[in-house]
Amino acid sequence: MRSREYGPDLTPPWKRQQPAPEVPAERDLVVEEAATGFCGAVVRCEKTAEGFTVTLEDRFGKHRVFPMVARGFLLEGRVVTLVRPVGPAPAKGPGRTASGSVAVPGARARVARESRIYVEGRHDAELVERVWGDDLRIEGVVVEYLEGVDDLPAIVADFAPGPGRRLGVLVDHLLPGTKEHRIAARVTGDAVLVVGHPYVDVWQAVKPASVGIPAWPDVPRGEVWKEGVCRRLGWPVDTPAAWKRILSRVNSYKDLEPELLGRVEELIDFVTLPDQE
Repeated sequence: MRSREYGPDLTPPWKRQQPAPEVPAERDLVVEEAATGFCGAVVRCEKTAEGFTVTLEDRFGKHRVFPMVARGFLLEGRVVTLVRPVGPAPAKGPGRTASGSVAVPGARARVARESRIYVEGRHDAELVERVWGDDLRIEGVVVEYLEGVDDLPAIVADFAPGPGRRLGVLVDHLLPGTKEHRIAARVTGDAVLVVGHPYVDVWQAVKPASVGIPAWPDVPRGEVWKEGVCRRLGWPVDTPAAWKRILSRVNSYKDLEPELLGRVEELIDFVTLPDQE
């Protein structure tokens, strides 16, 4: 005979765990992860193969990713269940592009300038588009990729830079004494600006915390760098898939290292100088 008081699970009502209130994981909501005590502001929510996750950023800028499980977080001391926000948060003042610029609602892309920005490869171009794409369309700047810098002198000569036709070039691993530095010195001029970041590859320009790793691993010389990174991080040695994974974690300029941010902004300024009009 089934007890009227206890119900089918025979648990007294006063001992049953009450469902925690559901709280939308809006950006900047500060919560504490119940199991670890990690406290931080919500940065993003994502759908993964294992289910939905939330990324928190603590006051030191450290990111950690947690599964959005029932009763998994504390909000102002009470247990809650984080759920995905139902829609975008209401705008607070002017909107911003991914680069941090003030967004221009309804702005149409400008007709492309003759000036161009060249980057080394497809991954560089996709990262620049991810963060600065809106700005570049408004400014009418096209980004193209070189597939390496060995042929840069010939490419610059073919481009024929001059007044109203400037060329900005972003180079990986641009350090004094390197091959890249010597090539850059050969082509730099009044209408050509070559800048670079110190990283072996543009992957390293994405902050490790944004990718969910403690640091980019060291890969010995002689080993293919991207493949070595995948091995040391325990990822499949599939560089297109790895790059897709990395790029998906980039939502704004906050996910990139300053050494890249400053150089791209410098190039955009260079190819959009007023004297080109």
